This record gives sequence, structure tokens and C-alpha cells, in this order.
Amino acid sequence: MQTEENGKVFPVTRKSSDVLRVLVAECKKTGVVIRCGEPVQAISRRAEGYTVTTGTGMFNATMVVITTGGASYPQCGMTGDGYRLAASLGQTVTETAPALTPLLVRPFPFAALMGLSFERMRFSVWRDGKKVADHRGDVLFTHLGLSGPGILDASRGIRPGDVVRLSFVGAMRREEFAADLAKRAAENPGWQVGTILAKYPVPERLNRKLLKISEIPDDLKCSHFSAAQRAVLVTNCTEFPLTVTALGDYKIAMVTRGGVSLEDVNAKTMESKIVPGLFFAGEVLDIDGDTGGYNLQAAFSTGYLAAQGIQTRIETGK
Repeated sequence: MQTEENGKVFPVTRKSSDVLRVLVAECKKTGVVIRCGEPVQAISRRAEGYTVTTGTGMFNATMVVITTGGASYPQCGMTGDGYRLAASLGQTVTETAPALTPLLVRPFPFAALMGLSFERMRFSVWRDGKKVADHRGDVLFTHLGLSGPGILDASRGIRPGDVVRLSFVGAMRREEFAADLAKRAAENPGWQVGTILAKYPVPERLNRKLLKISEIPDDLKCSHFSAAQRAVLVTNCTEFPLTVTALGDYKIAMVTRGGVSLEDVNAKTMESKIVPGLFFAGEVLDIDGDTGGYNLQAAFSTGYLAAQGIQTRIETGK
């Protein structure tokens, strides 16, 4: 293993298959039996533990750990069954939905600019005419809408119908940009408006698109740049509105928000506060973090706590 400057640890080979190989080998060494292709249909309580029912049989256990993940990536077998199983045992499950997922916009005016990215872009989220959040992060244009780490992180708090307002002029606020644009236009009456706009951190392709959307001719000189035209361009450069049609579904969402309520789980052991001997770990819990490995780390950490909690119960006989 090797640790990088940012503190993240990777196998020297950079292959996830090597991590899987080590984990499977450790399971075999400790006598763990892995039964693939055998979905759990139900978990029920009995006098001295639990009965786990699958399509091929029934298994009795003194303790059970639900680590089924969320509902994201169903092609990997994660279908949200853990939420149903937890609820059947009396656990509270909060509302679930795709998270860390792209935003779909229809129609998307920047589809032809797919691949264009912006570092630390300022953007805000509006709902029913009111601003509900301010964000700053990397944003990427796709052929369907918006993505990038900043958008993915913000997606947890975005709903269909919300309006995302993008600022293309860096750290400048609307009032500052409006005053600066008016000043530059007045000082350079012979310049084209597009030439003035190019002085800001607006990529050339986006420059032309913003002028077109603002209905400003490419050859318009600053001497004929009206106050009304400036107001439209200022809005489109600092608060460009995009209405979210939908969020990426579970097939492309990195994680699932919501899940088994943390209020009903002991944070030190991951054991249910409602049902003794029932443990949880990973994304089945109501935990979701930003991109960058935080969700994987949460799964590892809660898995470790659950294992420690189980070991303590075995040793103490409680």
C-alpha cells in the first residue's frame, strides 16, 4: 500500500482487484462463507436471535449485520433491499433518493459546449422563487446538463423544478461585475462587446454563446451597448438560470441519500437501539458525504465499529 500527499491510501498496483483479492483471502482464512447470487428475502426475530430466509433456505444466527449498501448502482446488486429488511425489524428508514448525481436540464442551452469545465464556480439554488443554498465548486457541462464535483456534492439538496443560477465571472458579484462592465464599455466605445467580455474569465466559446442568448450581435460596438442590453448580459454572466428537469437516477448516482435513521443506531457500536443483536454498516445507513472517498471511508469505519460491537457481545455474552 502507498499513502499519497492528500492522505489517501491506494494499493501500489493501483488495482481494485488486488484489494478484493486480499479481502476474500482474509475471509477464507477466518472461515467466512460467502454465498453469491442468493438474495435475502426476509429477516425475522426468534427467541435467541434471528432467522435469515433466502431463496434456497433458512439460516439461524444470534446476530445479524445489514450491509447491503444503498440503491445506487443496481447493476452491482444494490437494490435497496436493506431498507425493506431494516423496516421489517422496526427500524426507522428516512426518505431515500439518488445523491452525488448529475443534474438533467431540458432544454440545455450549453449542450454544444459539453466538456467545458469551470474551477470553483459560484452557483446558487433557488426553489419557489427563494434562494435555498449558495455553493462553490468545480462544474462541468455535459450534453444533458450539469455535472462535476461541485454539482454532485450539491445534488443532495436539489430537487426537480429547482433553479440553479451559475456565475461565469469568477469571484465577482453581480453589482461589481455590472459596474466594471459599464466602466470598460464607456472607456472603450470602439470595442465590440465580445472583446470586453473576453477580459473576464469567460471561455471564448461560452463568450459567443452568452452574447447570442442575450441577443447581442457579435459586431455590436460598446458605443451602442444600451443599458437594457447590459442588464441582460450581466444576469446571464452572473446568475444564468437553469431549471432542473430531473436528477440522475440510481444507475448513475454515486450514493443514496437517506436510509436507516441514525437516531435508532448506537454510534459507538452500530447496533440497533431498538433490536438487540442487529447491526448496520455502510450506505444502508442515513449517511452520505461529499465526493472524494468520504463515503467509502464511512463504510469502512462503520464496518469496523460494527465488527468491534459484535466482538464485544461475543466476549461478554450479552
